[in-house]
Amino acid sequence: MPSLEPAPLSVEEIEAALDAVGKQEDRAIDLAGTALLLAALDRPGVYLGPYRDHLEELANAMRDSRAATALEVAAALARLFNDRFGYDGDRLTYDDPQNANLISVVERRKGLPVALGILYAHAARAAGFALEGLAFPGHFLVRLQVRGEALVLDPFNGGRVLDPLELRRLTKQLMGPDQELTPALTNTVGNRAVLLRLQNNLKSRAQADGDIERVAALARTMLRLAPEEAGLWFDYGQAQHNLGRLGAATAAFESCIEHSLDGFETIEAQRLLAALRLRLN
Repeated sequence: MPSLEPAPLSVEEIEAALDAVGKQEDRAIDLAGTALLLAALDRPGVYLGPYRDHLEELANAMRDSRAATALEVAAALARLFNDRFGYDGDRLTYDDPQNANLISVVERRKGLPVALGILYAHAARAAGFALEGLAFPGHFLVRLQVRGEALVLDPFNGGRVLDPLELRRLTKQLMGPDQELTPALTNTVGNRAVLLRLQNNLKSRAQADGDIERVAALARTMLRLAPEEAGLWFDYGQAQHNLGRLGAATAAFESCIEHSLDGFETIEAQRLLAALRLRLN
């Protein structure tokens, strides 16, 4: 059924919706729907109806797949994304910010591992299958669980199933030859963590480009999703400090200290806060 949303959402409406997500329990978060809201902040004036319709199309296709085992579900996901819709990882322009914007990913049928993983999760979950993101560093992977069977899939590479030997090889490739595959690397992560990982790709690129205004904006958006994340308050405070907005920086460092469980984070925030208060007085 086509989306009945009457018009593009305003920035204020999107921010209010993200604030509401920040108050939700993790399991209640609409992963792909929230990723579209995040994308819309970078694509002001874009009508989300067609993209929501596409998400529904992916969901309906998986519901109709009649897959029953983990291998059948994995094969159905691969056919859906690779053969029917032509999705693939963007290897040629990997660092293009469009690869972390779900609107652009749907348009281009290309994206980062985490963006494609969000679409895989949306389709699988809509059909009643459990699919979660993993904490694997450097390359986002997902775990599909069906009737006690578990498979690790690589959405960036066609939804390929990775066995333990391939996971070990990938671990060493990304983390160094001395690193071994440990259970912690394949722990599942929640919806909020997946969305933050998606946005962190953009924030890291902005930091590398020296675009402090963009870093501040992205950190603030991420805080809407995770208002108790001390590290994000610290990043936001640093960006505001570098932009000369001392009042905003002070408030951010105070929030960092309030929510921090990390000694280094607290010490750094306290040090910067003390220096700021001297300048403000």
